[in-house]
Amino acid sequence: MDYKFAIDLQNVHLSLEGNAGPVGILHSIDLQITQGRSCALVGPSGSGKSSLLMVMAGLEQATSGRVTVLGEDISAMSEAELARFRRGRVGVVFQSFHLIPSMTALQNVATALELAGEPNPLDRAREKLTALGLGHRCDHFPKQMSGGEQQRVALARALAPNPKLVFADEPTGNLDAATGASIVDSLFTLAHEQADTTLILVTHDLDLARRCDRIIDLHDGKISESNGA
Repeated sequence: MDYKFAIDLQNVHLSLEGNAGPVGILHSIDLQITQGRSCALVGPSGSGKSSLLMVMAGLEQATSGRVTVLGEDISAMSEAELARFRRGRVGVVFQSFHLIPSMTALQNVATALELAGEPNPLDRAREKLTALGLGHRCDHFPKQMSGGEQQRVALARALAPNPKLVFADEPTGNLDAATGASIVDSLFTLAHEQADTTLILVTHDLDLARRCDRIIDLHDGKISESNGA
């Protein structure tokens, strides 16, 4: 499919139900992100960064407005349709890893590949884990690994299907500085190795944000500044 923008948001609003009624999270968001670029979402806590990422990833449905991702309008898709849309095309890395505890590292990565239709998921999973220095951890369960190793497994799982979009929500938030820096290096290296992959990450770390092609600053659910193409 031919499209210029990996992400195209038109007048997007997001409200979530609170104890006292609807709470406005995102307000009148207009945003276009060019395919193949890296983009950082920054701003104070509660500014809407993670919510914006969730809307772009199809993990949260906008209350109103149009959300076009990889050339498809996902605004009105059902949960099942969104899951099918993301499969093999969208990879997500969370702060808290979200690995399946009853599966080994190899199985966690291979499951994502199998869902994406990869014909040799175990071989591909082992290859990706080895590239991240985890070849010796393939048969280990998450509880047997350090936080940094678990996040590398999460990276392998997100990137192994060669998605066109990679989202990372504070991927180093639970890690020490040295481990976090190593994870970030791996994230950028793997994303750049995959042709035409768009990387979008949420971070409080301005040094990390500056490694991206573009920085988008959010305040009170609105884009206050956007630098880069």
